[in-house]
Amino acid sequence: MDWRTRYADKLVTAEEAVKAVNSGDQVYVGMFNSTPETLALALLARKDELRDVTIQHHVSPFLWATPETAQAFKLTTSFTTPADRQQVHAGLADYLPIGNFRESAVKEVFGQIDVTLVKTSPPNENGYMSFGPALWINRTACDVSKQIICEVDERLIRTYGENFIHISEVAHLIEHLASDDREAPIPPRTEEVVAAAEVICTLIAADLINDGDTLQIGIGDVSAAMAVYLEDKHDLGLQTELIPGGVVSLVERGVINGKYKEIAPGKVVGSAFAAVPPEELALVHENPKFELWDFCHTDDLRTLVRETNFVAINNALHLGINAGDVVREGNNVHGGAVQLAARVQGVAAPGEILVSATVRDLARTSAGVAFEDRGEHELKGITESQRLFAVREQET
Repeated sequence: MDWRTRYADKLVTAEEAVKAVNSGDQVYVGMFNSTPETLALALLARKDELRDVTIQHHVSPFLWATPETAQAFKLTTSFTTPADRQQVHAGLADYLPIGNFRESAVKEVFGQIDVTLVKTSPPNENGYMSFGPALWINRTACDVSKQIICEVDERLIRTYGENFIHISEVAHLIEHLASDDREAPIPPRTEEVVAAAEVICTLIAADLINDGDTLQIGIGDVSAAMAVYLEDKHDLGLQTELIPGGVVSLVERGVINGKYKEIAPGKVVGSAFAAVPPEELALVHENPKFELWDFCHTDDLRTLVRETNFVAINNALHLGINAGDVVREGNNVHGGAVQLAARVQGVAAPGEILVSATVRDLARTSAGVAFEDRGEHELKGITESQRLFAVREQET
């Protein structure tokens, strides 16, 4: 029996489904390449009738935060992208850093979600649906949601791991419209980035990765290109957040076999595939060598420390540091010192560490560290200008 017939009582239009969202609700939308585009468009169409709806949409390919939608929707994101970075800077969206992916900690950060919108495969004969090639943190969001609405895309693959949800958990099903597909907000790699990736990845593969190592690969122009530089390695494992293009080929050739992994030996474990072509995803479909698990498993440091030869490969970020009194409420910290640190981070260049004058004064006698004066800066929300310093390695 066709799934539409079997679950006709749950199948509605996207417009009917998003009526479950009320003003003031907390709504989680499947992140990045698990975004349910048809549901998102239907919810956006209600911008004139809704007020103060918080949208938790991480790595969003969908533009929620504009002056026209400001009264209806407030975007919260943990990974600003080309689609929403300017909105965060303009104060139309909130940046919520999540650095601790323990299951209990993330559930506390999420709090109670009123409605979760996710993309899934159709239900199988036992009523289970897959989140496809992109589980990310969607399973945890579903666990703390009052209502779950699934957008069914029949193209999605099924994998092993915890990459599933049962029809009994779901309030409504809607059909994905292929006409609503949109490209992920990944800008094309420049010649400079390609050249840098070749140098960096070649050096990492030659000097830092040994046969038998277990790898973690993060999101980024450089780190996501790593797989193609590992072809001459042996017996590698993968316990990671992101599974980039090229990994499936390495598994097929036996370069990645998980022989020496402590966690799930013989398995490639990640939370999502990204920038992987359809022909590679077809090889992953119901392949027991691949498992997708929620962020709260793949990024939990208490789990990762079990690996004895673990190499993490991530893009460099920028960092701002301040020192001062803070107010702690549960897992959150507040106060002027925290605000200043956030503003210092905002003006740091990629790969740079900037510190306040307070930090420079506290650490100026530290061995091996030098501070380069970067002058006075006017920082948003800070009444007085601040002198900032870049951290440098002290010349011997």
